[in-house]
Amino acid sequence: MQSVNQVIQRIAEIQQRFSPADQGKAVTGEFAGALSTAIGQPQDVSSTRPNAKQGDIAKMIHLAAAKHGVDPKLAMAVAEAESGLTAEAVSPVGAIGVMQLMPETARSLGVRNINDPRENIDGGVRYLKQMLTMFAGDVTKAVAAYNAGPQAVKNYNGVPPYSETRNYVARVLSLAK
Repeated sequence: MQSVNQVIQRIAEIQQRFSPADQGKAVTGEFAGALSTAIGQPQDVSSTRPNAKQGDIAKMIHLAAAKHGVDPKLAMAVAEAESGLTAEAVSPVGAIGVMQLMPETARSLGVRNINDPRENIDGGVRYLKQMLTMFAGDVTKAVAAYNAGPQAVKNYNGVPPYSETRNYVARVLSLAK
Protein backbone atom coordinates (compact mmCIF):
# COMPACT_ATOMS: atom_id res chain seq x y z
CA MET A 1 0.00 0.00 0.00
CA GLN A 2 2.85 2.37 0.81
CA SER A 3 4.37 1.83 -2.64
CA VAL A 4 1.04 2.77 -4.28
CA ASN A 5 0.96 5.97 -2.23
CA GLN A 6 4.54 6.69 -3.29
CA VAL A 7 3.57 6.26 -6.96
CA ILE A 8 0.63 8.66 -6.52
CA GLN A 9 2.91 11.13 -4.74
CA ARG A 10 5.54 10.97 -7.48
CA ILE A 11 2.99 11.40 -10.28
CA ALA A 12 1.51 14.43 -8.51
CA GLU A 13 4.99 15.95 -8.04
CA ILE A 14 5.91 15.46 -11.70
CA GLN A 15 2.60 16.85 -12.94
CA GLN A 16 2.87 19.84 -10.63
CA ARG A 17 6.44 20.54 -11.72
CA PHE A 18 5.90 20.25 -15.48
CA SER A 19 2.30 21.35 -15.98
CA PRO A 20 0.92 24.88 -16.07
CA ALA A 21 -1.03 25.72 -12.91
CA ASP A 22 -4.49 24.57 -14.08
CA GLN A 23 -3.49 21.96 -16.66
CA GLY A 24 -3.22 18.43 -15.36
CA LYS A 25 -5.60 18.82 -12.40
CA ALA A 26 -8.24 16.69 -14.09
CA VAL A 27 -5.68 14.05 -15.07
CA THR A 28 -4.31 13.89 -11.53
CA GLY A 29 -7.81 13.71 -10.04
CA GLU A 30 -8.98 11.07 -12.51
CA PHE A 31 -5.88 8.93 -12.03
CA ALA A 32 -5.91 9.26 -8.25
CA GLY A 33 -9.63 8.47 -8.21
CA ALA A 34 -9.23 5.40 -10.42
CA LEU A 35 -6.28 4.17 -8.39
CA SER A 36 -8.06 4.82 -5.10
CA THR A 37 -11.05 2.86 -6.35
CA ALA A 38 -8.84 0.02 -7.55
CA ILE A 39 -7.12 -0.36 -4.16
CA GLY A 40 -10.31 0.13 -2.18
CA GLN A 41 -9.67 3.59 -0.74
CA PRO A 42 -12.45 6.17 -0.83
CA GLN A 43 -11.78 8.95 -3.30
CA ASP A 44 -13.71 11.62 -1.40
CA VAL A 45 -12.57 11.69 2.21
CA SER A 46 -14.91 14.47 3.30
CA SER A 47 -17.96 13.65 5.36
CA THR A 48 -20.22 16.05 3.46
CA ARG A 49 -20.75 16.50 -0.25
CA PRO A 50 -18.33 19.34 -1.13
CA ASN A 51 -18.96 21.97 -3.75
CA ALA A 52 -16.64 21.96 -6.79
CA LYS A 53 -14.00 24.16 -5.15
CA GLN A 54 -14.09 22.17 -1.91
CA GLY A 55 -13.87 19.01 -4.02
CA ASP A 56 -10.58 20.27 -5.44
CA ILE A 57 -9.39 21.12 -1.93
CA ALA A 58 -10.38 17.63 -0.72
CA LYS A 59 -8.40 16.03 -3.56
CA MET A 60 -5.35 18.16 -2.72
CA ILE A 61 -5.60 17.11 0.92
CA HIS A 62 -5.91 13.45 -0.05
CA LEU A 63 -2.85 13.66 -2.32
CA ALA A 64 -0.80 15.49 0.32
CA ALA A 65 -1.82 12.93 2.94
CA ALA A 66 -0.71 10.09 0.67
CA LYS A 67 2.53 11.92 -0.09
CA HIS A 68 3.41 12.43 3.58
CA GLY A 69 1.99 9.20 4.99
CA VAL A 70 -0.81 10.79 7.00
CA ASP A 71 -4.31 9.33 7.40
CA PRO A 72 -6.40 11.30 4.87
CA LYS A 73 -9.35 11.41 7.28
CA LEU A 74 -7.14 13.07 9.89
CA ALA A 75 -5.70 15.58 7.40
CA MET A 76 -9.22 16.38 6.17
CA ALA A 77 -10.46 16.79 9.75
CA VAL A 78 -7.66 19.24 10.56
CA ALA A 79 -8.40 21.25 7.41
CA GLU A 80 -12.13 21.27 8.17
CA ALA A 81 -11.54 22.41 11.75
CA GLU A 82 -8.97 25.01 10.71
CA SER A 83 -10.73 26.70 7.78
CA GLY A 84 -13.84 24.82 6.75
CA LEU A 85 -11.82 23.90 3.60
CA THR A 86 -11.61 27.58 2.63
CA ALA A 87 -8.47 28.58 0.76
CA GLU A 88 -9.01 32.30 1.45
CA ALA A 89 -9.39 31.93 5.23
CA VAL A 90 -7.36 34.33 7.39
CA SER A 91 -7.58 34.16 11.18
CA PRO A 92 -7.52 37.18 13.50
CA VAL A 93 -3.95 36.20 14.54
CA GLY A 94 -2.74 35.94 10.93
CA ALA A 95 -2.99 32.22 10.16
CA ILE A 96 -3.61 31.76 6.44
CA GLY A 97 -5.30 29.33 4.08
CA VAL A 98 -6.87 25.89 4.23
CA MET A 99 -4.45 24.61 6.87
CA GLN A 100 -4.24 27.97 8.69
CA LEU A 101 -0.46 28.21 8.61
CA MET A 102 1.25 31.04 10.41
CA PRO A 103 3.67 32.82 8.03
CA GLU A 104 6.71 31.89 10.14
CA THR A 105 5.67 28.22 10.28
CA ALA A 106 5.05 28.23 6.51
CA ARG A 107 8.53 29.64 5.89
CA SER A 108 10.10 27.01 8.14
CA LEU A 109 8.30 24.35 6.08
CA GLY A 110 9.60 25.79 2.79
CA VAL A 111 6.18 27.05 1.68
CA ARG A 112 6.94 29.77 -0.86
CA ASN A 113 3.37 30.99 -1.45
CA ILE A 114 1.21 30.55 1.64
CA ASN A 115 -1.85 31.70 -0.37
CA ASP A 116 -1.51 28.90 -2.93
CA PRO A 117 -3.90 26.18 -1.70
CA ARG A 118 -1.66 23.37 -2.99
CA GLU A 119 1.42 24.70 -1.17
CA ASN A 120 -0.58 25.59 1.95
CA ILE A 121 -2.10 22.12 2.15
CA ASP A 122 1.20 20.38 1.45
CA GLY A 123 2.91 22.45 4.17
CA GLY A 124 0.09 21.88 6.66
CA VAL A 125 -0.01 18.13 6.11
CA ARG A 126 3.79 17.98 6.31
CA TYR A 127 3.61 19.87 9.63
CA LEU A 128 0.92 17.47 10.87
CA LYS A 129 3.23 14.57 9.95
CA GLN A 130 6.07 16.24 11.90
CA MET A 131 3.78 16.49 14.94
CA LEU A 132 2.76 12.83 14.59
CA THR A 133 6.43 11.83 14.39
CA MET A 134 7.41 14.06 17.31
CA PHE A 135 4.71 12.52 19.51
CA ALA A 136 5.34 8.92 18.40
CA GLY A 137 2.08 8.58 16.49
CA ASP A 138 -0.10 9.87 19.36
CA VAL A 139 -2.86 11.52 17.32
CA THR A 140 -4.32 13.42 20.27
CA LYS A 141 -0.98 15.02 21.16
CA ALA A 142 -0.15 15.70 17.50
CA VAL A 143 -3.47 17.46 16.92
CA ALA A 144 -3.04 19.46 20.14
CA ALA A 145 0.46 20.45 18.99
CA TYR A 146 -0.89 21.52 15.59
CA ASN A 147 -3.17 23.93 17.44
CA ALA A 148 -1.19 25.05 20.49
CA GLY A 149 2.36 24.30 19.40
CA PRO A 150 4.56 21.35 20.30
CA GLN A 151 6.19 23.06 23.28
CA ALA A 152 2.84 23.52 25.03
CA VAL A 153 2.08 19.82 24.58
CA LYS A 154 5.53 18.92 25.93
CA ASN A 155 5.14 21.31 28.88
CA TYR A 156 1.84 19.71 29.91
CA ASN A 157 2.78 16.18 28.80
CA GLY A 158 -0.46 16.06 26.85
CA VAL A 159 -3.24 18.35 25.71
CA PRO A 160 -2.70 21.77 27.31
CA PRO A 161 -5.49 23.00 29.61
CA TYR A 162 -6.56 25.67 27.12
CA SER A 163 -10.28 25.51 26.31
CA GLU A 164 -9.60 26.42 22.66
CA THR A 165 -7.14 23.55 22.27
CA ARG A 166 -9.30 21.03 24.14
CA ASN A 167 -12.32 21.95 21.97
CA TYR A 168 -10.17 21.84 18.83
CA VAL A 169 -8.80 18.36 19.63
CA ALA A 170 -12.30 17.05 20.36
CA ARG A 171 -13.62 18.50 17.09
CA VAL A 172 -10.78 17.13 14.95
CA LEU A 173 -10.98 13.67 16.49
CA SER A 174 -14.74 13.64 15.97
CA LEU A 175 -14.41 14.71 12.32
CA ALA A 176 -11.68 12.12 11.68
CA LYS A 177 -13.90 9.15 12.60
